[in-house]
Amino acid sequence: MLVKVVIVGCGRVGARLALQLTHEGHDVTVIDQSATAFARLGDNFPGTALLGNGIDEDMLKRAGIEEADAFCALTNGDNRNIMSAQMAQHVFNVPKVVCRIYDPIRYEVYKSLGLGVICPTVSGTETVHEILVKD
Repeated sequence: MLVKVVIVGCGRVGARLALQLTHEGHDVTVIDQSATAFARLGDNFPGTALLGNGIDEDMLKRAGIEEADAFCALTNGDNRNIMSAQMAQHVFNVPKVVCRIYDPIRYEVYKSLGLGVICPTVSGTETVHEILVKD
């Protein structure tokens, strides 16, 4: 099943995800505040790249959030990610929402509130711990 995905943040993770999803045939729109970030997508990116703020309601609408099947907030700022993910989930009723949060305390709070969250700090610590104590 092909899906329409809106990604806020075109850093290493956002760009890699956008390229993977478009390679699989999905409809992807990426929003970033930095025009230079889009260089990570290459010259032949088949999706849409929009320069703007991912917590701006008009920008999200322009990105097609009202028809989106999924939304990913992958900027380097927890506050921006939380805000845009909550907008996607509660204002636009996007069925699948993922938000990257670096702060483990915020991660636990928003996870308990039902927001789809990933935390590189938590998953990284768990991976290192597993490697260190593995027999």
